Amino acid sequence: MRGSAAPTSPGAWDARSEALLGAPALTPLTPETPDPRTPEDPPPPGIAPTQPSPAAAAPAPAPVAPAAPAPAPAPPASAPAARVRRGNADPVKVLMHRHQELCARAVDPLEIAAGLEAEGFTDRTAARFRHRDVFALAEELYARVPRGAEPGPPPAPTAPRTDAWVLAALTPGAAAALTGIGLAVTHGPARLAVGATGALLLVGAVLFAVRRGPFRAPDGGTVPAAALWTLWLLAYAVGGDGLLTQVLSGGPDGPWDLTPGPLLGLALAVAPTAWCARLFADRARRRIADSRGLADFAAATRPLLLGTVALQLIALTGLLGLTGFSSGALALGALLLFARLLTVHGFPETATAALAAAGAAEALALASVLAARVPAPGFDVLATPVRALVDAYGPGAVPTLVCGAAALGLLAHATGALVRASAHTTP
Repeated sequence: MRGSAAPTSPGAWDARSEALLGAPALTPLTPETPDPRTPEDPPPPGIAPTQPSPAAAAPAPAPVAPAAPAPAPAPPASAPAARVRRGNADPVKVLMHRHQELCARAVDPLEIAAGLEAEGFTDRTAARFRHRDVFALAEELYARVPRGAEPGPPPAPTAPRTDAWVLAALTPGAAAALTGIGLAVTHGPARLAVGATGALLLVGAVLFAVRRGPFRAPDGGTVPAAALWTLWLLAYAVGGDGLLTQVLSGGPDGPWDLTPGPLLGLALAVAPTAWCARLFADRARRRIADSRGLADFAAATRPLLLGTVALQLIALTGLLGLTGFSSGALALGALLLFARLLTVHGFPETATAALAAAGAAEALALASVLAARVPAPGFDVLATPVRALVDAYGPGAVPTLVCGAAALGLLAHATGALVRASAHTTP
């Protein structure tokens, strides 16, 4: 290149050469049109060769006949063929399909955790599904369960917490107090009529109290025989000691002494007992949300259960002290409390069995004394245990021993059953 447009310094040639080498071609290269810019072309004289760019240094591809398509690249011989494993790579999905109904009807992950625990799941089982504990597994199941596209109906407004169940809890105490006043101011046949009417009112008040608030068991969660055994235990608390005394002395020779004081104390204790049951249920439900494992929840709930029981027994002891304290009434109150707690939280059969055992033991004590009168060899020894117990501690020792043993058995069962998350699901 010569003339006025020709660069006059080697640096200018270098810059222009680099620009030409880095610029794209104006016309596409074809197999018939070779690239004029080849590495074999020598640079102009007097100009230092420059380092070509990678694009320019690459040799032009060899022309390929159009009729011969390029074969597909074959995988390297050294790379092993990937084998796809077909199977259940997602164990949580399998578990979700297996418990589809539980996951679909749950309103929060806590109910799924409680349902899994009721079926035997533990934190160790959850580890097999790649989760830390049952709560974490339940959260993923709740998040992955398919939900309906249409929103559900809005929740109904909840009634205040201190309305019907508080009145229901106060009703037995009011009925027993009115009956006690009536018995104190009447005599003769009127007293008998007041006592019968008061007994019916008290039974109705107790039934009303156990069907409201914290004493209400879930639908189908009660055993009819439990009510009959409860009535027998309450009747024995009123007149059982007097009847046993007369039977041991050769009677009964007529009406025996009744002690309505313990029954009045038990009726007045329904209100604080209901409050304790509500306190335990609310705190346990809150502990479910705060716990991160089944063992953690059990360790936090067990002291709460024992503290609630101690608080209720203190209240019952104080009320019995005002109306006529007896160790048998205290043991019976503890037995009824544990039985109702287990019934409310899904263990009605165990509660009924304990009530039946206590009632049968009291009936057996009376029957053994009566059977000892049979004029046959060996029958007289049947009354020996009951006579020895009554002679040493009085007639109240029988209900104390019987109801106390049943209450301790229920408490031992409750410390294992009521500290499970499945016992505190919303019915």
